[in-house]
Amino acid sequence: MTYEFDFSVLLPFWREFATGVWLTLQLSALATVLGFVLGTLCAIGRADGSPAVKWAVATYVEVIRNTPLLVQIFLVYFGIATLGVHVSANMAAVIALVVNVGAYTCEIVRAGLESVHKAQLEAADCLGLSRVQTYWHVVLRPAVERVYPALTSQYVLLMLASSITSQISAEELTAVANRIQSDTFRSFETYIVVGVLYLLLSFVVRAAFWGFGMVVFVRRRKLGTAL
Repeated sequence: MTYEFDFSVLLPFWREFATGVWLTLQLSALATVLGFVLGTLCAIGRADGSPAVKWAVATYVEVIRNTPLLVQIFLVYFGIATLGVHVSANMAAVIALVVNVGAYTCEIVRAGLESVHKAQLEAADCLGLSRVQTYWHVVLRPAVERVYPALTSQYVLLMLASSITSQISAEELTAVANRIQSDTFRSFETYIVVGVLYLLLSFVVRAAFWGFGMVVFVRRRKLGTAL
C-alpha cells in the first residue's frame, strides 16, 4: 500500500492557518507577560514574604508543577462555568496558561534572586536606597538578567504548549488544523504543515527574545549574549 502526498488541497486554507498562527502568538504573548508578572511577584513573596505568604506560594507552585496542564485548562474552563461565570475559550486558555507558566517563572526568578550576593544588599543599605529601589536596581534586574535564558526557554515551551488549548476549542493553530484535516481527510499533510509552522514559530519567538534581551540588558548586549 502506497500513500501519495498532496499538499495542494491545503492551499485554499492558508488564511485559516494564518489566523491560527496569529492567535497562537497572541495567546503566547499575553500569557508570557502576565505569567512573568505573576511569577515574579510570587518569587519575591517566596523569597522575602511572611511565613503565610511563603507557604501559599510554595503550595501554588507545587500544585501547578505536579498536575497536567490539560487538567488545569479543564478546571479553569469548566470550573468557572460551574460557578456561573461564563468566559470564552480563548480567555480560559489565557488564564490557564498564565497560572501554569507563573509557577515555573516563580522558581526560575527565585533562583535568580538567590544568586544576588548579600554584600550587594548591604551596599544598597549604605547608599540609603529604599526597599523598592533596592529590589528594582540591586536585586530584580540583575536576577532576571541571569536567568533570562531559562525564562526564554520556558516561554518558548509555553508557546508550544498552547496547542493543548485546542481541547477547549480555542481557535489556535492546532484547533484550526484539526478542523482542516476533518474537512480534507489529509491528516498527514495537515499535521506536517502544522509541525513546520510550530518550528518556524519557535525560531521567531527565540529571535524576538534575543532582540529584547539585546535592548534591555546592556551587559549582555556588549557581550553579544542576549540569550
